[in-house]
Amino acid sequence: MASGPHRTAPICLVENNNMQLSVNQMAIQILERISQPVVVVAIVGLYRTGKSYLMNRLAGQNRDFPLGSTVQSKTKGIWMWYVPHPCKPNHTLVLLDTEGLGDVEKGDPKNDSWIFALAVLLCSTFVYNSMGTINHQALEQLHYMTELTKLIRAKSSPKKDGTEDSTEFVSFFPDFIWAVRDFTLELKLNDHPITEDDYLENALKLIPGNNSKIQASNLLRECIRYFFPRRKCFVFDRPVNDTKLLADIENIPEHQLDPKFLTQANNFCSYILTQARTKTLREGVTVTGNRLKTLVVTYVDAINTGAVPCLENAMTTLAQLENSEAVQKAANLYSEQMSQRVTLPTDTLQELLDVHADCEKEATAVFMKHSFKDDKQEFQKSLVELIMNKKEHFLQQNEEASLKYCQSRLDEMSQVLMESISAGTFSVPGGYKLYREAKESIEWKYSQVPRKGVKANEVLQSFLQSQASIEESIWQADKALTDGEKAIAEERVSKEAAEREQEMLKQKLLEQQQHMEAQEKTLRENIDQLKEKLENERKNLIKEQNTILEHNLKVQQDLFNEGFRETSERMDAEIKKLKSRLDATESNTTSWFTQAVEGLGLDVLKIATAPVRFVDRMVTGSKSAVTSRYQKDAQPPY
Repeated sequence: MASGPHRTAPICLVENNNMQLSVNQMAIQILERISQPVVVVAIVGLYRTGKSYLMNRLAGQNRDFPLGSTVQSKTKGIWMWYVPHPCKPNHTLVLLDTEGLGDVEKGDPKNDSWIFALAVLLCSTFVYNSMGTINHQALEQLHYMTELTKLIRAKSSPKKDGTEDSTEFVSFFPDFIWAVRDFTLELKLNDHPITEDDYLENALKLIPGNNSKIQASNLLRECIRYFFPRRKCFVFDRPVNDTKLLADIENIPEHQLDPKFLTQANNFCSYILTQARTKTLREGVTVTGNRLKTLVVTYVDAINTGAVPCLENAMTTLAQLENSEAVQKAANLYSEQMSQRVTLPTDTLQELLDVHADCEKEATAVFMKHSFKDDKQEFQKSLVELIMNKKEHFLQQNEEASLKYCQSRLDEMSQVLMESISAGTFSVPGGYKLYREAKESIEWKYSQVPRKGVKANEVLQSFLQSQASIEESIWQADKALTDGEKAIAEERVSKEAAEREQEMLKQKLLEQQQHMEAQEKTLRENIDQLKEKLENERKNLIKEQNTILEHNLKVQQDLFNEGFRETSERMDAEIKKLKSRLDATESNTTSWFTQAVEGLGLDVLKIATAPVRFVDRMVTGSKSAVTSRYQKDAQPPY
């Protein structure tokens, strides 16, 4: 079951010592234990602007994230708090409070850029907190947005100019919320009331002009519009007018806060708790707490080595870890289910193979659910081989259990016969008839024993074969038999031996056929589940590409409507590439599936054919062992 531990206080996730970022191992261990999907909300903004207060309210508290009441920034690095999500069952809400941007005490201003980039990469909802109004100064303070193309990569091998890479940011960037604190203006435009969202969108419109300042200002607006399709704005009045009370806001009872501010804060929290999305990566890969841990470590390691954090590289690292765990999780499930459902020995081989097929299907489904980016199906093949080995172990245990049980029961039933042979009971005239009756009685009793298992016939036939020389000695010594009757007896024994061999061969061929059918079922099941997974991945990819294309078309149309025709036309080439990529994804279904399925099929067949040879050896070896045993234990006294 997915787990989501509840921590009572925030903990530092990424430490910042102004020279290098480092990951807090205690926080990593906490994330590692969260197997639930996570909704990650990060807040970023200038220091001393009330970011931590909003995060505390989101967590349902007035305190815990340190607020501070002086000009000194309290939050250093990135702090994390997590609680069970109040609106999404089986989800964990992870809140990330970042250190204030523009802190004069910092030795390296580059740290602000990395903290900003990390927040964007890790969260599913990105809150930018500012004071006053959304004006030119407020936008300039958000200059970190224009640096994202240099600080983040979508692919490990982007174009030299980075354009194609940054276009794909929209596929994994978070939703954007601008929280404007201490807002004092009226929400009006041209004397008409507007919404908070209208206010934001109007502020993001490009400004006509070609001078460098205007171009720089427009670049920031373009980045926000290009990278964040889903945008939202909230404005807040001052919580209290008394400056002294404001410095101690976490201790102020709600009834002393401005009612309008309380309403605005509640609306903000309600929106995020009901609308903030689960954190996902490219192609719809859901992020759990454990996966978030890997992302944090991978990104921080990249930054500290001087590299640019790359989503594709992070997903590759994550996929290697997750897929290995998915293989082990699926294999463990197979073993657990087989042990619970199978009572050894099974009555028939088919009974065991049917349970195997059900357990394998469930295990494969678990692997498919937890794996991703297994492009060459290497991990799926590994699971097939692992399950095949486990199946062979169950087959071997089943044979050994049947062998032991059948030998034990046959030993009990034949004990009197064997003692009579040793005592010479049948060494009298008419002894052969007595012997035949005793032997046939044993065969009948043995046939009535239930659930003897897969070795039942082999054990019996080996016992009968061991009796052949004894029987011959008895009829040869029986003076009541004529020569003609002895010839008939000899013929009967020979015929029975031939029938036994034929029966054994028939059983062996049946078992081989059952194994082949089981292997074909394994192959079909793996291919069917792979096809379903590939189809879902393809749909997610098409959806993702459509989202990017539709967003670019909207941005282009908006630019055209705002009178920026040249800027709009410059997007034509990129839009054509996006359309071409989408067409290729939609049309290449057959070749995509065929290549993956053929590669998987050939390897699964190689893996699956090995057990048949193994079973052949087991049958031959165990048969020899049984025969040798009865021949040794039943020597005629003549």
